Amino acid sequence: MIKTFLNLPRVQKRIISVASDMVVLFFAIWAAYALRLEQQLWVPNRDQLIVAAITVVFTIAVFIRLGLYRAVIRYLGDKAFLTIIYGVTLSALSLIVLGYLLQVFIPRSVPIIYGALAFLFVSGTRLGVRIIVNHPKQRAKEPVAIVGAGQTGMQLASALEQGTEYRPVVFVTFERSNHKSMINGLPVVSINHIEKHLPKYRARRILLALDEDTQIDRKKLLKQLEPLSIPVQTVPSMSELVAGQARINDIRDLEIEDLLGRDPVRPDSAVVAKSLYQKSVMVTGAGGSIGSELCRQIIRHRPSTLVLFEQSEFSLYAIERELRSINQIEGLGVELHPLLGNVCHRRRCETVMKAFGVQTVYHAAAYKHVPLVEHNVIEGIQNNVFGTWHTAEAAIAAGVERFVLISTDKAVRPTNVMGASKRLAELVLQALAQRQQKTVFSMVRFGNVLGSSGSVVPLFRDQIRDGGPVTVTHPDIIRYFMTIPEASQLVLQAGSIGLGGEVFVLDMGEPVKIADLARKMIHLMGLEEKTEDDPDGDIEVVFTGLRPGEKLYEELLIGDDPQGTSHPRIMMAREVSLPWEQVEDFISQLQRASQAFDCGAIIDVLKNAKTGYAPNGGVEDLVWCNGASDVAADERQGEKVHRLSV
Repeated sequence: MIKTFLNLPRVQKRIISVASDMVVLFFAIWAAYALRLEQQLWVPNRDQLIVAAITVVFTIAVFIRLGLYRAVIRYLGDKAFLTIIYGVTLSALSLIVLGYLLQVFIPRSVPIIYGALAFLFVSGTRLGVRIIVNHPKQRAKEPVAIVGAGQTGMQLASALEQGTEYRPVVFVTFERSNHKSMINGLPVVSINHIEKHLPKYRARRILLALDEDTQIDRKKLLKQLEPLSIPVQTVPSMSELVAGQARINDIRDLEIEDLLGRDPVRPDSAVVAKSLYQKSVMVTGAGGSIGSELCRQIIRHRPSTLVLFEQSEFSLYAIERELRSINQIEGLGVELHPLLGNVCHRRRCETVMKAFGVQTVYHAAAYKHVPLVEHNVIEGIQNNVFGTWHTAEAAIAAGVERFVLISTDKAVRPTNVMGASKRLAELVLQALAQRQQKTVFSMVRFGNVLGSSGSVVPLFRDQIRDGGPVTVTHPDIIRYFMTIPEASQLVLQAGSIGLGGEVFVLDMGEPVKIADLARKMIHLMGLEEKTEDDPDGDIEVVFTGLRPGEKLYEELLIGDDPQGTSHPRIMMAREVSLPWEQVEDFISQLQRASQAFDCGAIIDVLKNAKTGYAPNGGVEDLVWCNGASDVAADERQGEKVHRLSV
């Protein structure tokens, strides 16, 4: 029957609503007389019937004029009830006026009683229909608990009520005084009693809707929610909503900042803005995870020109399209220049820098995936060492003011080729900083970036959604973590305060145990870890062993005496550098070894170059291990024989 009513044409639904209102209004007038005169079988006379009929017709006309019949009952809101109040008030006044004009007996309290009853009947019928129509749909939706009873939580509850997926059943508050109160018809419980009340309200999902100004320890909050083994998700921040980047009901997995468990590093915006505003800036590796985020933040500081330098055509296309959209929507007026190129081509880099008068270069182009570089030694050296050197020399020749290298914590006492190549790149820039004074070189060293290509967080998330297992290399492996925006902000901050040759590092707090991060993600996605003690669990954590070049823990400092900077969370490392003549000699040795495709010789150079490189295994280059080492040995023997014969 309900389905038949809902499928009726709109006109027929309005006719039914009008007929229903006429019946309840007549009944309200009769009931008002009956209550006032205390006569259960009160029968109106002719004049009273005429007044009642005119009043009902007038009221219906008022309702039509106020647009009450255009409101869809199943989505009835506060405005519709205000409309009913206005209409009923005018109806009661019309009853008084008609009684006076037609000289009909109407006791003074009848219009008041009639108005109250008319509001109850007219609004009550609509509310009843809305409940009947919506109740089955609401019961079919997944019950959720909303953590946060502020503005964001209220907006979320309202949006979910109109949606088709989730049904809010309880608010969770951080204020003890609000415990066991009601907000918008929903019960409110304290965060300290959440474990007791969630089963009571049968919530099967927890949604974080925290106001931006809420002073909450997110790490402590997640520790309270983790044992519940209920999926925990979040909603967009208020700034994203205001900017139109998301909707309040865009439910998504926990933010990476939440998993990080610490407050993000905030930059000194004034210092950064001063170093970028109306400058010509170039970002190498602009399509990568770090490079693209750098571009997003740089463009909002309104440089005059932003040069996007990238060797991947698709990555360059994607970031250019995104930046052009930001540029247009926010009216930034930045000139964007997407350029294909390889950082190993010095003349190309120099020509680009001179053509656009580049003043600042952020060098993010690098191969940084440890196992891949371990399997492709020569390409890793070419991109990370020679790419940095050629780009830096091009910057000096083009008169660039600042050059900032994005480094890594794996450059500290490296056990892999990637870390050794990045440490050698740091030594190259430190030597160039000593060789000349025109271009200011600085380096920024930070830990693993959550959410970047190769990050464990999206990998773990995919593995959990696929039913597991979650693969961790070693039960004791730990890493420093930061987010992509955080890393990019640090790079911009360091680039603005560098004076020449500094290595900046971030005070990243305590390192994170990878196995604990995996278990936290399993629990916060509403699942249980499968162990020997709990064989019926959902997801198993499997340890696969350390990969080539991987070590249990990473460090940010080679020495133990960091120096403070103007930013409270940025330190400056005090580390030994090499003179340019010595660095140049190592570069020449690497060039000869690379041209001969001699990975063994490259490893020897990295060991001798005072990078601290101490490999924990043999050469893992895939080509080298499949016969190239024999070819290189034969070539070295041939060269030796040739020299002896000469």
